[in-house]
Amino acid sequence: MEGEEDQVTKERLVEARARNISHNVRCTECGSQSIEDSQADIAILLRKLIRDEIKAGKSDKEIYTKLEDDFGETVLYAPKFDMQTAALWLSPLLVASAAGGLWAYKKHRQKTNVHIMALNLVRGIPLTPKEKETMLDVLTPPPGGTSSLSWWRRLLQQ
Repeated sequence: MEGEEDQVTKERLVEARARNISHNVRCTECGSQSIEDSQADIAILLRKLIRDEIKAGKSDKEIYTKLEDDFGETVLYAPKFDMQTAALWLSPLLVASAAGGLWAYKKHRQKTNVHIMALNLVRGIPLTPKEKETMLDVLTPPPGGTSSLSWWRRLLQQ
């Protein structure tokens, strides 16, 4: 009885591992489906190959390596990080960095322009209508007459 339960447990583990690996392997015939979801002949054969490799005692990494060696890197949904795929992996970071740098530059430039406008006022140089509008936007308190520190002052007075 205990031997049968062990056998059933081993079969379930093999099935779970095989499904996990199959979800991460692209069907070479369909291209857009995993071999787990595909009903193509090659997908059925690959699923059987994966189960046989698991039963032979191979690790997941060894199975992925075998599939990659046999069918190429495109068979895996998650490509390795190397010099050829570096742009693919780093592009989100590069785009986010560029956006953050642009935002910081615009903020710095806006503050710098306000300082230059204030210096020009002190020197007696008249402001252009656009500069006047910018100065009013910066110097006008928020609506409602409350400053950003008013909540702090109310807290200290209590």
